[in-house]
Amino acid sequence: MQLGMVGLGRMGANMTRRLMRGGHQLVVADRSADLVKQLSGEGAGESSSLPDLIAKLKPPRAVWVMIPAGEPTEQTVQKLAENMQAGDSIIDGGNSYFKDDVRRAKQLKGKGIHYIDVGTSGGVWGLERGYCMMIGGPDGAVQRLDPIFKTLAPGVGEIARTPGREKLGGTAEQGYIHCGPSGSGHFVKMVHNGIEYGMMQAYAEGFDIFKNATSKELPEDIRYDLNLPDIAEVWRRGSVVSSWLLDLTAMALTENPTLSEYEGYVQDSGEGRWTIQAALEEAVPADVLTAALYVRFRSRQQHTFAEKMLSAMRQKFGGHVESGAPKKKSA
Repeated sequence: MQLGMVGLGRMGANMTRRLMRGGHQLVVADRSADLVKQLSGEGAGESSSLPDLIAKLKPPRAVWVMIPAGEPTEQTVQKLAENMQAGDSIIDGGNSYFKDDVRRAKQLKGKGIHYIDVGTSGGVWGLERGYCMMIGGPDGAVQRLDPIFKTLAPGVGEIARTPGREKLGGTAEQGYIHCGPSGSGHFVKMVHNGIEYGMMQAYAEGFDIFKNATSKELPEDIRYDLNLPDIAEVWRRGSVVSSWLLDLTAMALTENPTLSEYEGYVQDSGEGRWTIQAALEEAVPADVLTAALYVRFRSRQQHTFAEKMLSAMRQKFGGHVESGAPKKKSA
């Protein structure tokens, strides 16, 4: 299929590459002419502007927006809509707030333009591993774009089949699902990221306890100088707490057991806050997820080894850099 890709950052560029490897034709756009030129050199069609990108696509067009949520996405979607026609589709693959999706979908429906929200997980590893996708939008438009989603998704791979799953059908085993109408994809991804906060916090606190097991406040006979890389590694082998996050944790600890390259200043990208807001609106207790979010707030005031663990995990799965951290004073 033919697809336009707007945004060639960490994920957009690799999604473009994965789609081209799968035989799809990509036309790309980005504020950076250098990034456009780089992907053009790898086989993508280049464009100089959003109208130019749209002009180079054949109806019915589909354009995937992979840029920061909020005003950048809002402006891009509106600009695309000005130049697209009935039957075309705009796909927002970023981390937009699901209520914004509902509003945009209603607005674009009046023009006959389909709006599809895709919660996308996979980070900097997606080029090789594939991207887990949670999709919201009208049935027909989602079905038409299924070849795109199927190529981006991880596929069945080597993961053992859930017993009884063969009776259910669908695309979940391939690594992508159509969750429902507009907004539902980003709603599911939002809660996914809220859960991610909680899982990361649990690992971080556990390893902080291990690190402080040598504390002089403890009786000498229960002080333990533990090998953190070895603990992370052994848990990867048959433990019930094994996960990809643990894999990345083991990687970070193997590279540097003290995580000295991290300040422990942990950002939150919005989805955790929105998850807690949804829990409040639904009157659902979310103790763990709320506490994990508050720890991130606290990390910007004081840092522990647990916060360094969180920073390390964020860097490993998403390439996130500790932006906003106070600079170290030179000696």
